Amino acid sequence: MLAVTPGEPAGIGPDLVIQYAQSQKEDATPWVVVADADMLRQRAQLLGLPLQIQDDLERSTAAPGDLKVVHIPLPSRAQPGQLNPDHAPAVLAALDHAIAGAMSGTFQALVTGPIQKSVINDAGLPFSGHTEYLAQAAAVDDVVMLLMSENLKVALATTHLPLAAVATALDKELLERRLRILHTALVHDFGVSKPTILVAGLNPHAGEGGHLGREEIEIIEPVCKALRRDGINVIGPLPADTLYTPKYLAQADATMAMFHDQGLPVLKFAGFGRAVNVTLGLPFVRTSVDHGTALDLAASGNADSGSFAQALVTAQQLAQQRSI
Repeated sequence: MLAVTPGEPAGIGPDLVIQYAQSQKEDATPWVVVADADMLRQRAQLLGLPLQIQDDLERSTAAPGDLKVVHIPLPSRAQPGQLNPDHAPAVLAALDHAIAGAMSGTFQALVTGPIQKSVINDAGLPFSGHTEYLAQAAAVDDVVMLLMSENLKVALATTHLPLAAVATALDKELLERRLRILHTALVHDFGVSKPTILVAGLNPHAGEGGHLGREEIEIIEPVCKALRRDGINVIGPLPADTLYTPKYLAQADATMAMFHDQGLPVLKFAGFGRAVNVTLGLPFVRTSVDHGTALDLAASGNADSGSFAQALVTAQQLAQQRSI
């Protein structure tokens, strides 16, 4: 059974699960939504879609319009498009419940909808993103954020940091650790026996021999050489403006970008609405959508559930691969 957290109740997360429930097949992998059941009913009514809440998680089949729900109540009614800091503790409580179930084996995998980081911070709760929160909750040393579309996988050396902080955060230990996590996941989760990873430089032209920055010379290149000595096929540092071209990507199983907005614009251009976010290095499978809360689309009926559907499919595939 897969666990799903819709995320921000004022956003399109609830819309996605309700819309997807309309087309689910009875023989599909069972999934359960961890959220406020009343909020889901109210959103379904606004969307004009039928919804039957089931609280029997052992029920083996689900008809279109049925939704298995673990009820985590909100303190007040959610208004589409209107953020409410009072809801933040319940949003995190739902996530905590789903994580605990994934850790215990109750759930095969976790699929998360988009969370609004700002409103959680406004509530006085520390939260920099799902990726960091999951790593802390699972008590692992480190994780890697990977976004993937049909033909492209982009991992991040650093995640949700201001651009000015990236160069300071990037060091040999962090980069080597995250490249090793990526390599291990490609082998064990994706079934690639001998993966090839392209590694981007941090600076324009990969530093231009030190004239545009020395991170490539002092950090990235030494790490790549050390990993190659251990039999891990990493190529880099490569200029990021040419790394994401067909010539290079044809030989790659994944790429490692140095910061969030170096690799993800390319990935989202290539597959936005169909891409999936995967957290590597966790003791359980976690996938997510490739987009934000889209507050302006909540309850409009215009939310595209393509990424959510793909996140469910990918979670099932990765969970099956891990069981082999």
